[in-house]
Amino acid sequence: MSHRLSLSRAAQLVGVHRSTLQKMVSEGRLATDEGMVAAEELRRAFPLADLEGSGAIEWVNRIREESFGRRVRERLLPSQEVLAQRLFAQGLELAEMRRTVQRYHALVESLAAALRADLEGHPAQPRLAALLADGLGRALAGEASDAVAAIDDALRVMTPRVEVRPSGHEFYVEGRDSVLQAGLKAGLRLSYGCENGTCGLCRARVVDGEAQRIRNHDYPLSEAERAQGHILMCAYSAVTDLKIETLEASGPQDIPRQEIVTTVRAVTPLGPDTRLLHLQTPRASRLRFLAGQSADLGAAVAAGDVHGHYPIASCPCDDRNLHFHVGRDDADAFATDVFSGALRAGERVTLVGPAGDFVLRSGDGRPLVFLACDLGFAPVKSLLEYALSADASSSYTVAWLATRPDGHYLANQCRAWAAALDGFAWIPLAHAEPAAGAEELVAALRECPDLVRSDVYVAGPEPFARAAEFALLSAGVPAGSIAIHAS
Repeated sequence: MSHRLSLSRAAQLVGVHRSTLQKMVSEGRLATDEGMVAAEELRRAFPLADLEGSGAIEWVNRIREESFGRRVRERLLPSQEVLAQRLFAQGLELAEMRRTVQRYHALVESLAAALRADLEGHPAQPRLAALLADGLGRALAGEASDAVAAIDDALRVMTPRVEVRPSGHEFYVEGRDSVLQAGLKAGLRLSYGCENGTCGLCRARVVDGEAQRIRNHDYPLSEAERAQGHILMCAYSAVTDLKIETLEASGPQDIPRQEIVTTVRAVTPLGPDTRLLHLQTPRASRLRFLAGQSADLGAAVAAGDVHGHYPIASCPCDDRNLHFHVGRDDADAFATDVFSGALRAGERVTLVGPAGDFVLRSGDGRPLVFLACDLGFAPVKSLLEYALSADASSSYTVAWLATRPDGHYLANQCRAWAAALDGFAWIPLAHAEPAAGAEELVAALRECPDLVRSDVYVAGPEPFARAAEFALLSAGVPAGSIAIHAS
């Protein structure tokens, strides 16, 4: 029997988006059984894919070749205790398989003995006995080594799969990550608060599989919760593949407003008139937010209190390090202090948020198109990084209008994405007028055959946003597929 893989693992091996396999299943081009796909069926559907030579097996081979070197131990492998538990669990599974084979062996031998006794002298007796003997011999000899099955077994030890119910979302736990850390890195909107085992908001019930505590926590789980299989995702890692029940945020209404005193880590020039403000939260108080949301910032400097409202430009997968793109603006006191040096590394900044509903829709792998003007790239960058971490789509297009000299202040980042990722395109355009530039961007996007079936996100000054919206509607994009962030 061919080895069976989950759709997410199969997509990982052939290097496609999971939605691609789901579409093939719905169209009848890929056969599955209870959500699993056989290795031979995967080979049939992707005849040019080298499953044994995929990136997954290269990764496994690299770990094997480098053995337990310090870098591998610290970054790629779980703790020795968790790894030992995973290997032990896999050993139990292997032992059970051996017991099953032995039971079938005994059953076949009993059948053979019954044939000899009950059909003695019957013409069919020798042929049936030979068939049983030959079949038993081939079963015990086993089939040739299945490289795909070996890769899957190795990956299950290195990166157990976690399935979240009721959403059906999946992610993998790598290295020394907790279940919560792995889920956030994968772009899931899991419920949590402190991320250090104090608040208990990240409770989840283990439905199937085994988890192990990797760090202490202060939140007391009740006897009833422990008996029902509840864990704190921030304090546990996966030993085997897991199925868990937990809540996920469905939208901004599920994210509480928070107030956190952060520290300025750095103020870095991105261009003559653009600065990257890097804030860091305390370890015990992370900001829970959705990609694309904004926050109010306040600081007390020598000249007095200053305040500003800015989109968060970083991904929620790193909820402790928060990035903001600040443009030069003499009418903005907070921005003025950022550029003057009054707000420097080590200063305290009070953050209140998140706010806004310019967030990624929970889609079905539809193409994603982003239109930004100047600093409108900040929320787009957050959405894009989240979408990439969540593997939300197989197609990404970024169209970025610059109306000032350093308007494309992260052009190199866009070029790097376009060079590294299949299905990623970026369209830079310079124009003095935001509205006219928006029309030119949409005209360029008309060449994209997937535009009318894409989810489109527009961020920038009001004239740009409204002109882009009108041009998109004129191009046939449904109003419900367009999200606007006007500054």
